[in-house]
Amino acid sequence: MNISIPELSLIIMVGASASGKSTFARQHFLPTEVISSDLCRAMVSDDAQNQAASKDAFEVLHHVAGVRLRRGLLTVVDATSIQPEDRKGLVQIAREHDCPAVAVVLDMPLNVCLERNQKREDHHPPDPMIRNQHGLLRRQLKHLKRDGFHKVYTISSPEEAGAAVVERIPLWTDRFDEHGPFDIIGDVHGCYDELTALMEKLGYHVDREKHTARHPEGRKIIFVGDLVDRGPGSDRVLALAMNIVQGLKAHCVVGNHEDKLLRKLRGRDVKVSHGLASTLEQLDARDEEFRQNVEEFLNWLPHHLRLDDGNLVVAHAGIKQEYQGRTSRRVRGFCLYGETTGESDEYGLPVRANWAADYRGEPAVVYGHTPVLQPVWLNNTINIDTGAVFGGKLTALRYPERELVSVPAGQSYYEPAKPIQPAHAAMGNSRPAHLLDVNDVTGKQIISTTLDGNITIREKNTAAALEVMSRYAFDPRLLAYIPPTISPCETSRREGYLEHPDEALPYYRENGVTQIICEEKHMGSRGIILATRDDAIVAERFGIEGYPLGACYSRTGRGFFIDPEMGRQFLTRTREALQKAGIWDELDTRWLILDAEIMPWSYKAHRLIRSQYAAVGAAAQNSLGAEIDLLRQTTGRGLDTGTALDTALENAQSRLVTIERYRQAYANYCWPVNSINDVKLAPFHVLASEGKAHTDEDHGWHMTVGSRLAQADPLLFKATDYRRLDLEVGNPDEIISWWEQMTKDGGEGMVVKPLAFVPRNPEGRLVQPAVKCRGKEYLRIIYGPEYDRPDQLGRLRRRSLNTKRALAIREFALGLEGLDRFVNQEPLYRVHQCAFAVLALESEPVDQRL
Repeated sequence: MNISIPELSLIIMVGASASGKSTFARQHFLPTEVISSDLCRAMVSDDAQNQAASKDAFEVLHHVAGVRLRRGLLTVVDATSIQPEDRKGLVQIAREHDCPAVAVVLDMPLNVCLERNQKREDHHPPDPMIRNQHGLLRRQLKHLKRDGFHKVYTISSPEEAGAAVVERIPLWTDRFDEHGPFDIIGDVHGCYDELTALMEKLGYHVDREKHTARHPEGRKIIFVGDLVDRGPGSDRVLALAMNIVQGLKAHCVVGNHEDKLLRKLRGRDVKVSHGLASTLEQLDARDEEFRQNVEEFLNWLPHHLRLDDGNLVVAHAGIKQEYQGRTSRRVRGFCLYGETTGESDEYGLPVRANWAADYRGEPAVVYGHTPVLQPVWLNNTINIDTGAVFGGKLTALRYPERELVSVPAGQSYYEPAKPIQPAHAAMGNSRPAHLLDVNDVTGKQIISTTLDGNITIREKNTAAALEVMSRYAFDPRLLAYIPPTISPCETSRREGYLEHPDEALPYYRENGVTQIICEEKHMGSRGIILATRDDAIVAERFGIEGYPLGACYSRTGRGFFIDPEMGRQFLTRTREALQKAGIWDELDTRWLILDAEIMPWSYKAHRLIRSQYAAVGAAAQNSLGAEIDLLRQTTGRGLDTGTALDTALENAQSRLVTIERYRQAYANYCWPVNSINDVKLAPFHVLASEGKAHTDEDHGWHMTVGSRLAQADPLLFKATDYRRLDLEVGNPDEIISWWEQMTKDGGEGMVVKPLAFVPRNPEGRLVQPAVKCRGKEYLRIIYGPEYDRPDQLGRLRRRSLNTKRALAIREFALGLEGLDRFVNQEPLYRVHQCAFAVLALESEPVDQRL
């Protein structure tokens, strides 16, 4: 006997005790898939045969079965299930989770059950109980299908049980092994001429006489349903669709209009409205064989399809995440008709619930049903019904390219019940498409990244990030990227140094990276610039008004410029420099995101400098000056003070020199900003532009773009000095000399990066995307004026970099994941999830001086 079982289903073993249910389950299913009533009794009472514990045991069994089905796991219930009410409860659990229930009945001869029962080594039930169970089962066999089972398989002998083969079959909705490319076509509604024109525009060779089509590159059509009604060519649309579906060149899901037509063809009492009359007239002109073929074709259409390893889902009216891969009346109804709020609009039509606004699934969902003026991606879903039959357009989505292709309707064939609306309005009055939900970023988060797998964000960190985001941050809809932290190089072993190129360069050589780039590290404030080519793109691409020039924000998500007018001038000059340098045309984009350092440091850090650094410097200088004067006066009187005062004077004078160097160190990065001409912008990454994250370009390319911008506007832009080095054949002494001179002249230091934007070691693991190597005088700001005293330096050399480096890797992976999601036009909440996670990781307890 062949037993075909849906891959996601609830299997209910039915049979008297000792009929072989447990043995059959062990042979054909995984141990984790089987829930035994005996095991559940043991769990709640420590006695598998304790019948008094059955009520509690079955509560556990039902709960576990429900959890497994909710998680999409096949589940087998190993219990007698003789009583109708027992089966009814289990079938109800399957229905609640939109899964089929399958009964596997072991109707063994009574003598077989009794003989097996006597041979049991453990406790066995009394024979009268088995006789009673056997008789009850025999009386119910012919009525089992009434219990609501999808299928009932009956095994009547040990030989049949031994020969049984269990085959797991995918649901008819699942086409995981088909990867496209696909061309998904919206609601046709009998618009045959528009359909063939669209297919030809998509590259298909269409034979209008034979109603066939093929694509020279093997692409497949997927129809989202509603092929029929209202338009003049429903019969021809059906002929074309049937031919290419049956020829394995297309798929089609059922729409509500196909469902109604099928019921009418089967003789059901159906109200002939909404254009059905025209379809029936066209079918009446066809022969009986064609009408029968139509009926058979419609009967076998699935209510939704999952393709491309589950990454693509097509359903006529859409589908929630929890319904995907499920089959039930409820799921079918949602796929055909969608969901309504129970209210009516001014046209008397039901108000549709905006399920797409709350969609959080990873698979892309393509649907139709409700005509819209223009398709718009919302949370990885898109409605491609653009009202061709109402005089709009017939639209296709090319997948995986995510390109929209349309042809205009030849005319309006049918008057719509209400005007076609924009996509954001067509789904009712739920929350707007670009409104973020706090539930997307609170609590423990596990974020899947391409570069570094799953990254866990702890609840306490998300709480800290929410505090920053809610109180201080820029409009989160513009935060496509938050830059990662950068780890310092290994601690130097050179006398008097905490960091030195001697440690920065070998790190990459040891990790198998040979081509590196060393970039001047500017002492300013990190700034992310969303630059725009025209005033409309932010509203179009980000869904937000009020930022025609773009935006500039800090690495904590806060608006960068205190003076709004200076911010406008900054963004205007950036736009113009990109135009003059030819970057807009070269990248073929209307927006791009730059990662840069904005100087002076004092512009953003003036309060910190005044309250912390300058206060320390002034207080130390005044107190040491007074101390030195007093010591000089004492020694100048000729008193016999020995060497103690001389030593104290030398120490005070030495400390004063240190304080003066400390004050000079931060003074190098401070100057007054009276106009935009006092600001300097040093870009070092062109992160993304329309349709592309530029992480496949090496850092040399990014540096070149920065130099071109500095040439276009030398007053605002500053080119970053850099050196490239081949660690196998190059001379590191040149880099070291450059670094020493740069830091001696007051520079902060350098950032060492692999030439490749995304660096991996020979084993494929990510290595640090950058390490910073800071000069002695800059570190005086960070660690204090006297950090380089031997005793202090010895203590600082014990610093640990492991946590900082782990954070740098995770934040780097999250940042690039967010960029990829954004340029691929994934849902805003998915982009924001990554940016928020970087902010959350910044609250990890790490020494902020690193």
